[in-house]
Amino acid sequence: MPSDPAICAPNRPGVTLTPEGAHFVVFARHATAMDLCLYSPADPKQETARVRMTRGERDLWHAFVDKVKSGQLYGYRAHGPWMPDSALRYNANKLLLDPYALAIVGKPDGATGMLGSGGPNVLPGAYDNGPEALKSAVVENRFNWRGDTLPAIPWRDTVIYEMHVKGFTQKHLGIPKKLRGTYAGLAHPEVIAYLKDLGVTSLQLLPVHQHLDDQFLLEKGLTNYWGYNTIGFFAPHNEYAAAKDPQGQVNEFKEMVRALHASGLEVILDVVYNHTAEGDERGPTLMFRGLDDRFYYRHSFGEHGASYINITGCGNAVDSATPAALRLILDSLRYWVTEMHVDGFRFDLAVTVARDQHDNYDANSQFLAAVAQDPVLSQVKLIAEPWDIFRMDSYQVGGFPEPWRELNGKYRDSVRRFWAGDEGSTAEFAKRICGSQDAFGWNSRPALSSVNFLTSHDGFTLMDLVSYASKHNEANGEDNRDGDNSNHSVSCGVEGPTKDPRVNSLRARLRRSLMATLMTSVGVPFINAGDERGRTQKGNNNAYCQDNDLSWMDWSTGDEEMLDFTRRIIALRKSVASFRRTQFFDGLVNPASGLADVTWLEGNATLLCHEEWHDPHRSFFGALLDGSPPMLLIFNRGDLPQNFSLPGSGKTVWSLVFDTSLTPGFVAKDSRLIDGGVAFQVKASSMVCLRLNEGPALVGESC
Repeated sequence: MPSDPAICAPNRPGVTLTPEGAHFVVFARHATAMDLCLYSPADPKQETARVRMTRGERDLWHAFVDKVKSGQLYGYRAHGPWMPDSALRYNANKLLLDPYALAIVGKPDGATGMLGSGGPNVLPGAYDNGPEALKSAVVENRFNWRGDTLPAIPWRDTVIYEMHVKGFTQKHLGIPKKLRGTYAGLAHPEVIAYLKDLGVTSLQLLPVHQHLDDQFLLEKGLTNYWGYNTIGFFAPHNEYAAAKDPQGQVNEFKEMVRALHASGLEVILDVVYNHTAEGDERGPTLMFRGLDDRFYYRHSFGEHGASYINITGCGNAVDSATPAALRLILDSLRYWVTEMHVDGFRFDLAVTVARDQHDNYDANSQFLAAVAQDPVLSQVKLIAEPWDIFRMDSYQVGGFPEPWRELNGKYRDSVRRFWAGDEGSTAEFAKRICGSQDAFGWNSRPALSSVNFLTSHDGFTLMDLVSYASKHNEANGEDNRDGDNSNHSVSCGVEGPTKDPRVNSLRARLRRSLMATLMTSVGVPFINAGDERGRTQKGNNNAYCQDNDLSWMDWSTGDEEMLDFTRRIIALRKSVASFRRTQFFDGLVNPASGLADVTWLEGNATLLCHEEWHDPHRSFFGALLDGSPPMLLIFNRGDLPQNFSLPGSGKTVWSLVFDTSLTPGFVAKDSRLIDGGVAFQVKASSMVCLRLNEGPALVGESC
């Protein structure tokens, strides 16, 4: 090897294995010296060697070590100035993770040994945390993918299913106990069979990047269950693996992806690039803070020195506008696509990641521009959570450029309000089920830009949405102060579980109506795991710290009728092109059928006028969709049954497809045929779908 390791080292951060050993490369612009510390895989507390690194170009520090192989543990110690007022917090007493580590070893908790004395804003701290600190692990990337390819499911055919890797299988008795709650458990044939039978196409996994459990939660006997507390942007979370060694953990994740792909299921990762687990100046020193606080985080500089910009609610914000942080994010994303074969990403608080060097949201920001031109990333599924907090420009639904899709918070709130019976919600509801053209159409975004969701990990489950009028987060230990207070939920007369058959019947009807609305709306449907089975969190709408029965899927029981309805409504969506349309409605008449692409109808089958949309008491209307065949959707969110005169004449025949007032909701094909012009009764809190079997669908004139 050349005497200067920087001469032959790759100009990219991370570890590069060679037959002779390994190159170690790390970025730190403001450091004055850098040490590579090697630790024993058999005893992670034991430091076996320390190598002074060489500074090379691009602020990259290099070291080559002979005979290094997969499994070697290591960390960095960065020397430099302690000047918190200038956002420089170097402390060689703290062992630092490699931001490019492919695996991480150790118990991921906020141990006090990672903290400074009185917090990093006061003194650097003299305690050497090397023995107990988390360690980075060298991993070999070779893996037999056996011809694996991405399913590449078109957006129009995509049905997203959000799940937690651990929580989904932790209580599944059909899976060997040692595999429950793991990547291997998620790849188990029984799990795959369930998902395929349900009909979903794309699994969106809550964060699987290595994350940290906050110390304040550990002190209360809780953990950061959701995992939005990242410390490893390349490393799969070690506690979700059945394998105990780092190489085995990485391979287990790949095996999971390979098995899901073989069944035609996509894997989308929920990723957190907006902040890290280091938090504010009172948090632990783990990686970015100790390597180059000024370059990796956003700061404001005032008369009292530097302070972290907190637009995430978690104490810090990663500065994706700097070359070092932007490169890390892009390298991480490409790694998960090229090496781990995932199909796409859902970006937590994506507005933070899309902010420019002035901390403003910009649709042409460094990050969004880089992704748009990237030959790898621009081809996978990209979903933005289009908001962060505390800024005037924090809410950006409809503000992201192509090829992005967005979680549509307006859809969630509007559909909830409609089915909760809020006055004046009907016109807004109609906009949302038509793809939210007002939000996405103004800049020529496609109709499938909207990812429509009613519930997610963050908030009520579907069952709780119709069972609780207010949140019940007492188990979180924050006196029920945490969590959203604006849920647009209803209790149906009783707060929480009840044996009253009338209340339970109404709740079941509303859940079917909500799920039917989701699956017949223009956009990409998104289901929260367990909603198809009646999963409850007992009114907790912020179960981020509940790694227990409250959050885990209970496979020993479930609402079989709701499960059957969900299977059928997903299958119906797949079979009816008008429910998967890729263009916004324009009202133009199809000469072949004589119908507009959508016709809004009163209960007497006449046209619904503009003024009538905005009647605050309107709770009943129909939508006639042109197609092969035409479909009629009727919505009644009121408290009383309503009669709807079906379009057509004596030569017209409609067949009932589903009626959410029925149990289980769907009827046998063509078992109920109804003539045009006949008054069809739509029960309260119900949605009905009919198919035109024959004859014209004549609509009465009005307006």
